[in-house]
Amino acid sequence: MTIVGLTGGIGSGKTTVANFFEDLRVPVYFADIEAKKLMNRSKVLQRKIKALFGEEAYVNNELNRPYLASKIFNNENLLQKMNAIVHPKVGKHFDRWVKNQNAPYVIKEAAVIFENDSYKNYDFIITVVADKKARMKRILKRDLTTQQKIKAIMKNQWVDSKKVRLSDFVINNKSFENTREQVDSIHRKLLNLSN
Repeated sequence: MTIVGLTGGIGSGKTTVANFFEDLRVPVYFADIEAKKLMNRSKVLQRKIKALFGEEAYVNNELNRPYLASKIFNNENLLQKMNAIVHPKVGKHFDRWVKNQNAPYVIKEAAVIFENDSYKNYDFIITVVADKKARMKRILKRDLTTQQKIKAIMKNQWVDSKKVRLSDFVINNKSFENTREQVDSIHRKLLNLSN
């Protein structure tokens, strides 16, 4: 089965793009959502995360996301340690998920594909890009956060131009309709490449 990575910087619209692929009946694995579920469910992950961040990492057996975010977004070393704990578990979960799919290709939507060197594990990569101002506006509206926090997240992600060089397909997310057309076109190409 063909494995396609779908990535893009925060606020680029990769979830919207993933939803368009789902509309075309393409199985999509949302890595960040699954990672959060695993961090809440897995006793092994809970133990390791508490060992790294302390007991405050969980409140009533639920991941204390604001607390973790405050710890990792200005500390690249902690972010890498956290990713080293979570990513292998998500990778195994994804492999099991793939075995249960019946489609010419599947998509794994993940914020970090290049940053953690996992881009080598995909047959094709789609990167979603968008204007920085539009991204900032989108995130502020969606997450009710501060520009400072968004900039800290962006600092930990590769710039678009660097991602684009290593991508097989690039979706320029300017308007809903145009983005959907780009998804349709890439879908047709991937169907041909997967046969």
